[in-house]
Amino acid sequence: MNQMTPANEAERLNALGNYAILDTLPEAGFDEITELAAQICGCPAALVSFVDASRQWIKAKYGPLPAELSECPREISICTATICNNDILYVPDLVKDQRFNTSPLVTGDMHIRFYCGVPLITRDGYALGTLCVIDFAPHELAFEQREALRRLSRQTMVHLELRRQLLVRNEMLRELERARDRAVAEKAESEQLLLNILPPSIAAELKATGRVQPRFFDTATVVLIDFAGFTRLVETMEPASVINQLDQHFTKFDDIMANHRLEKLKTIGDAYLAVGGVPEPNRSHAIDASLGALQMLDHLTKLNRQREKLHLPAWQVRIGINTGPVIAGVVGKHKFTYDIWGNTVNIAQRVEAAGTPGRINIAESTWQHIKTRFDTEARGAVEVKHQGLVDMYYLNRIRPEFSADPAGTMPNDRFWKQE
Repeated sequence: MNQMTPANEAERLNALGNYAILDTLPEAGFDEITELAAQICGCPAALVSFVDASRQWIKAKYGPLPAELSECPREISICTATICNNDILYVPDLVKDQRFNTSPLVTGDMHIRFYCGVPLITRDGYALGTLCVIDFAPHELAFEQREALRRLSRQTMVHLELRRQLLVRNEMLRELERARDRAVAEKAESEQLLLNILPPSIAAELKATGRVQPRFFDTATVVLIDFAGFTRLVETMEPASVINQLDQHFTKFDDIMANHRLEKLKTIGDAYLAVGGVPEPNRSHAIDASLGALQMLDHLTKLNRQREKLHLPAWQVRIGINTGPVIAGVVGKHKFTYDIWGNTVNIAQRVEAAGTPGRINIAESTWQHIKTRFDTEARGAVEVKHQGLVDMYYLNRIRPEFSADPAGTMPNDRFWKQE
C-alpha cells in the first residue's frame, strides 16, 4: 500500500509532540476505552494508537494481539489512511479493498480482515492518531455502532486533553517550585552579601526597618593600616599582581580581625580601617585591637622573610591605633557602607601617619587600656596636624609572662586574668 501523508503534517507532528504521549507507560483510562470499543462493536480487538513521522505507536490495546506488539512501520499502517481521511474509515473486508489487500497486516501473520477506525482530532483540527477496532474475519458494523465509536473517539480526545493539561499544570508547578528555590537562593545570597558588607546586627536592623539609626559609642578602638611605599612598590609590579597580593593581605587581615571581635569597615586603596567595640560594645576592644595588630604584623614579617629570599621587595605597613568615642552608622542607599566618624578616627589617622614602617604606633588613650599586658615603648608627645601634641607609644609585643609564643603575638591563660 502507498504511504499517505496529511497536508498539515509538520504542524500535526508538532501538535502530537505537545501532548507528550509517545513512548509513555500504559494508562488505565486508555485501556478501558479500547475494551469498551471492542465490546460495543463486537470485535475481538481494539487499539488506541498515535502516528508519528515513521511509525504507528500503540498506547493501549485489547484482545488477542501479540504481547510484544507496540508499534508498526508507518508505511504499512492502516491508521495512516484514517488520519489522512480525517473521518471514520470503515472497511468490512480488507482483502476486497485495493488500498489494503497487499498490506503485510492483511497478508502476513496477523491476518487482519476487518478494520474500523476513527481519527483522534484536536480542537485545532490535527489528527494525532486513531481509535480503531479490528477483526480477523470480515465484519460489519451497524450505523449505531459506528456512531458509538465516533463518540468514544471524542471521549478519548477529552481524556488526552485532560492528560495534557495535567502535564502543563505539573510543569507550571515545577517551574513555580524552581522559581521559589531560585528566590530562596537569591535571598540567601543577597543576605550573605549584606552580611559581607555590614555587621550582622546592623544588617538585621536594615532588613527590619529599611534604615539604621546612627549610634554614639563612648569608647571604641580604631585601627588604621597603611602600606608604606606602596606607590614605589606598584611601579615594579604588574597591575594584576598588585591587586592579587593586596587581596591576599586584606583577606588575611579580615580573618585576624574576625578572630578578635574587630569589625572591618572598609579599604581605601592600600589602607585598611577597622574598629573594636562597635557595633557590639565590649570592654576589651583596645586589647583585641592590639592583639590583632601584632598578629597582622607577624604575618607580614614571615611573608617578607620569604620575599627576601626571592629578592622581592617587602610589603611594609604602618599601623595606627587610637581609642575614644565614635559615632557609627550606615551611609548610602544602593551601596551601603557601615562607617564611623569623630575625632577619634581623625587622631587614629594621624597616629598611623606618624608611625614607622613595620611598627605599631598607638595613642596614649589606647596605651592606658593595654599597658599592663603589653610591652610598649614610649615616644613622648608628637606633634599632630590639627590636634596639637599627642602622647604616643610603640606597641612591641605581649609581655613575656603573658605570651604563649616567643614572638609575643599569642596570649596565654595568665594574659586574660591580668587586671
